[in-house]
Amino acid sequence: MATSASSNLNKGIKQMYMALPQGEKVQGMYVWIDGTREGLRCKTRTLDCEPKCVEELPEWNFDGSSTFQSEGSNSDMYLLPVAMFRDPFRRDPNKLVFCEVFKYNRKPAKTNLRHTCKWIMDMVSNQHPWFGMEQEYTLMGTYGHPFGWLSNGFPGPQGPYYCSVGADKAYGRDIVEAHYQACLYAEVKITGTNAEVMPAQWEFQIGPCEGIRMGDYLWVARFILHRVCEDFGVIAAFDPKPIPGNWNSAGCHTNFSTKAMREKNGLKYIEEAIEKLSKRHQYHICAYHPKGGLDNAHHLTGFRETSNINDFSAGVANRSASIRIPRSVGQEKRSYFEDQHPSANCDPFAVTEAIIPTCLLKETGDEPFQYKN
Repeated sequence: MATSASSNLNKGIKQMYMALPQGEKVQGMYVWIDGTREGLRCKTRTLDCEPKCVEELPEWNFDGSSTFQSEGSNSDMYLLPVAMFRDPFRRDPNKLVFCEVFKYNRKPAKTNLRHTCKWIMDMVSNQHPWFGMEQEYTLMGTYGHPFGWLSNGFPGPQGPYYCSVGADKAYGRDIVEAHYQACLYAEVKITGTNAEVMPAQWEFQIGPCEGIRMGDYLWVARFILHRVCEDFGVIAAFDPKPIPGNWNSAGCHTNFSTKAMREKNGLKYIEEAIEKLSKRHQYHICAYHPKGGLDNAHHLTGFRETSNINDFSAGVANRSASIRIPRSVGQEKRSYFEDQHPSANCDPFAVTEAIIPTCLLKETGDEPFQYKN
């Protein structure tokens, strides 16, 4: 099995140093989204004492010309801490620090979608919007094939791998379990995990989170997964179609509700939101993805439990619809709906920001969309 060279270093030797006392000093690992809107970067600084809240953390800077975020002639960019987590790799009292990126003139970087997302969320805070995102990903070996697959062959066809158990069906569970525990330690709001339909494909769920916290938690959970995979010597790929062929793609289904949707007869508000979404289908396809929907074309093919990228549909318990209403929601007449458009490499800030104006702020005058049970 091809893994990275660094994963073969003696971890026992490392632990001898990690166990050394560090006095009152604290390590803060600053994490941010780079210019690709898909990659994450990090670097660490020493803090004089353990911060009790994110407001106590200092600003920092980095070379944006090396992260696709600025030109070399004006490269310094600012890191502004916005969320703080326990560090599962260095452990307490050390911290993971999620940051927004600002340009030299203190304006948000082009890739800083969190800034406008928070502004939108604050506008509807009285409606208490909740999100949950189901993040699919594929474990990849360093040779470019999914982890556990032969470098010159393929496993058996799909069918036995979803929620599977057994060495011949579940590829890479050690990584999944390590990631789950690390997220719990970091106090990231992870709610579950499972093996997915394609072998070496897995999913974890984050939420429910209110407003801006959805994006914060999902990005940090992604960072933790990348860092865990680094230790194991494999790669976590969020590509919606990491390998061609008759295999399921990878998505990031997004659950959404408001206070009104969660209360008695909330189905009325769910149906109204779906009607509005039906009238802005192409806008959401483009808005959800950093490449304007190009990668989503590999995900939303109309086959393998996906809707077609060009069509809008909705239904109760329908895995192939654009919008799925869970069966329990149809029965109880309240709770949430699931937007099945986003691909695995979506920016959660872009997805959640787009949903709010359409469902809660934008008025449309077209004919209502009728979903099918």
